[in-house]
Amino acid sequence: MVEDDLGRRERDVLALERRSWPSPGAKERAVREELGMAPVRYYQLLNALLDDPRALAHDPVTVNRLRRVRRARRAER
Repeated sequence: MVEDDLGRRERDVLALERRSWPSPGAKERAVREELGMAPVRYYQLLNALLDDPRALAHDPVTVNRLRRVRRARRAER
């Protein structure tokens, strides 16, 4: 199965992205406390996951939503 190739950390990043947050600060706090990484590293890993077919196979709804957001932000520049 394709999604089995996705590591624990990658699955945890996608799970964190599925959640809704009351404020940006709450999300960054969760990244530090739950994943034990700096927010900058988190967003680097997340951005790489959006281009990873294993991530798409694991959570297509989240990955496609985030790809749309990324495309929209790039178009604004």
